[in-house]
Amino acid sequence: MKEILYLEVPTPDTTAVRAWLQDVFDPGWGEKASAPDGFRLRFPNTTSYVTTIPETSELCAFVWSVQRTTYLKVFRWANKPVPREKQILQRLITQIEIEFPHKYPEPPAIDLSERSIFDVLAPYYPQTVRYFQKMPNGEYDLNRVYWWEQRWREGVRNPQQPKQVVFSQSGRAGEGENASSSPTYDLIYVGGALGVIHAAVMAQLGYRVLLLERLPFGRMNREWNISRNEFQTAIDLGLFTQAEFENLIAREYVDGFSKFFDANNPPHLKAPVLHTPTVLNVGLDAEKLLRVCGEKLRAAGGDIWDETEFIRADIAEKQVVVSVKHLPTGTEKQASGRLLVDAMGTASPIAWQLNGGRAFDSVCPTVGAVLSGFEPGVWDADYGDVLYSHGDISRGRQLIWELFPAEGDDLTIYLFHYHEVNAKNPGSLLEMYEDFFTILPEYRRCDMDKLVWKKPTFGYIPGHFSVGSRDRTVAFDRLIAIGDAASLQSPLVFTGFGSLVRNLGRLTHLLDTALKHDLLSAKHLNQIRAYQSNISVTWLFSKGMMVPTGRHLPPQRINAMLNTFFGILAAEPKDVAEKFIKDKTDWLTFNKLALKAARINPALLLWIWELAGVKDMLRWLGSYLDFTLGALCGWLLGGWLPNWLAQQQPWLEKSFPSLWLWLLSQSYAFTAGMGRSKLRSFRISAYQNSRRSEQLTMKN
Repeated sequence: MKEILYLEVPTPDTTAVRAWLQDVFDPGWGEKASAPDGFRLRFPNTTSYVTTIPETSELCAFVWSVQRTTYLKVFRWANKPVPREKQILQRLITQIEIEFPHKYPEPPAIDLSERSIFDVLAPYYPQTVRYFQKMPNGEYDLNRVYWWEQRWREGVRNPQQPKQVVFSQSGRAGEGENASSSPTYDLIYVGGALGVIHAAVMAQLGYRVLLLERLPFGRMNREWNISRNEFQTAIDLGLFTQAEFENLIAREYVDGFSKFFDANNPPHLKAPVLHTPTVLNVGLDAEKLLRVCGEKLRAAGGDIWDETEFIRADIAEKQVVVSVKHLPTGTEKQASGRLLVDAMGTASPIAWQLNGGRAFDSVCPTVGAVLSGFEPGVWDADYGDVLYSHGDISRGRQLIWELFPAEGDDLTIYLFHYHEVNAKNPGSLLEMYEDFFTILPEYRRCDMDKLVWKKPTFGYIPGHFSVGSRDRTVAFDRLIAIGDAASLQSPLVFTGFGSLVRNLGRLTHLLDTALKHDLLSAKHLNQIRAYQSNISVTWLFSKGMMVPTGRHLPPQRINAMLNTFFGILAAEPKDVAEKFIKDKTDWLTFNKLALKAARINPALLLWIWELAGVKDMLRWLGSYLDFTLGALCGWLLGGWLPNWLAQQQPWLEKSFPSLWLWLLSQSYAFTAGMGRSKLRSFRISAYQNSRRSEQLTMKN
C-alpha cells in the first residue's frame, strides 16, 4: 500500500466532504464503492509485476478532521499505478477545489443598542461566545476583539486612502495654540502599553512627559515573556532595580521546547525537539509592569490621560498639538509638546498614513488566554512551548501554539499564524478564537469546561519586509513611532515588546540626543529606530511560513520547512540556537545555517521561491546585500568606532550636534543593529541633571 495523494480541504464540515466523495464525485474510471470515511475504487484484472495471476488493484480515499478542517488521503493498493491514475487524481483535486474553495468569513455588522455582543455573535462564533462568557470581563474583552478586527480590516482594505490624522501647520503653532507659547510637554506618547515603558525612562531623565491611553490604564490583552539577560537593559538604564524586576516575574521556567508536526514529513525532514532554556523563559506580570512604570512616570512629574482617544496631531515649526477625546465624558481637549511618540501598535492610524497604506507586509493574527485548571500530567509548569504545531496547514494557515507558565498554576497559551496582508483575506481574530476554543483539547488534553478562564490575550503582530534601514518611514517632523507601530519585530517569536526592550538603551540615547539639541525634523528622527540588519534578512523565513491567499499547498509543506531549520538548530550548540531565536545571529552563522538547510533539503529554495515569487526574492537579495554590507562595516568599524566616539563626545556633540546624532546612530547600527548586546556606554547624565535642575527652578 502506498500513499499517492494528501490534500487539505479547507472546511470544518468533514461530513459534507465525505458525502460529496461518496455520492457526487465521479472518478471516470474504475468501480467505485462507498467506505466508512470515503470510497474505494477497484480496478480488476490487473497483472502483477511478480506473477501473471490476475489481481485486483484499488485506490482508497478517506477523510478525517483535525484543527477545524478536513484532510484527505488516497492510497494505492497495488504494486504499480492503476489505469489512468494520474487523470483520476487530477480530476479529484480539480473538482474538490471547486466544490470546497477557500472561504474568508466576514464578522457580522453589529448593533449593540438592544442586544449584547454575546447575543449578536453567538450564531457565528458559538465557542468563542461560550468561553468569553466564562471570563471576568468577557463582554468588554469580546467587544475589544471585535473592534480590533474591524479596525484592522478597514486599514488593510483602504491602503491607498489611509485616514489623515497628522497635519502639517507650516509656519504656525498649530490649532488652538499661540505661536509664541511654549509646549506644555517635551514628549507626548500615544499608546500606554509599550509607550509607558519608554515614557517612564524619558521622564526619569527629566523630560516633561504625557501618556495617552485609549483603555483604562494598566489593562493588557497580551502577556509578555523575556529572558533575564534581555531585561537587563531596563535595569541598566535605571528604570527598574533588580528587586523590582524579581517582583515582576510571574514564573520562570526551566526549559522551553520548539517542535513541529512531522508525521507527514519524509524521514530526512523530521526533527527532534529543540531545547532553548533561556529563550522567553521569564513570564512577566504585564499589568503589574505597566502599573510600576505608570507610578515611576508620575513620580518623575509625568501625566497619564487614560480612556482618552487620539484624534489628530497638528505639527508646527515649534511644537505638535494633539487633539484627543475623553471617552467616558466625550470631552475633547488638546495638549502640546515638542515631540509626539506613536506607540499605538498595529492599529495605529499614524503608521498607516506615514507609509502611504503600506504599513505592514505581514501580520500574525494572535489569540489566546490566561487560564488554569489543567489536570495533573497535562503540563509541567517548569516548562514552556516556545513554538509548536500539532497539525499541517489548516484552511490556508499553518497554526502555531505557544505556551508559557504564569503565576501560580496559570498558563498563558497563544495560537497564531504568519499571514500576508491581503484585502480579500485580512486575517480574522474571531475565526482564530473559534479555532482556539475548539482545538485546544487536541493540543493539550483537557476538559474545556473544567478550566478556569482568567482573561483573553489577542492582537495583530505586524511585520515589515525591509530591504534596508531606510525602507520604512518611522518619523515625521516632531513625530516618531516605536514598538509595533514601527513594525520591526522578529519573524520568529519576538514582538514589539522584545524589540523595544532589547533596544531600549539605543532608542533612549538617540532620542535624548535629538531632544537635547532640538533635532526633531523627519530627517533626524528617522535615524532613531530599532532596525537590525541581521533581522531584516530573515523576513524570507517568515514569508516561507505564509500560505498565499487562495493557494492550495501540500499540507505538510510549511512543517517540512520549519523542521528543516529547527532540526539544524537542534544539532548545533545551544548558544547558536539561542542567538538565532534572540535575533543575535551574525553573518557567518547565518550563512552556515542556510547552506546546511540547502544541503539537507535541496527543494527548500524552490519552495520558498514558489511562496515568495520573483519580486520578493529580489527584495530579499537587497536585504541580504544590506546585511552583508552591514556585517563588513561592523567588522571594520564596530570594534573601535563606539570607543572613539565616546572619547570625542565632549567637543563633537557640542560643536556639531547634527553630525554627532548621525555618527551615534551609525555606531549603534554597527553594534546593536548587528545583534551585539555589549555596547559602549555614552554619557547622558549631564543633560539629565541639567534638565531636572531646570524643572525644579520652574516649579519654584
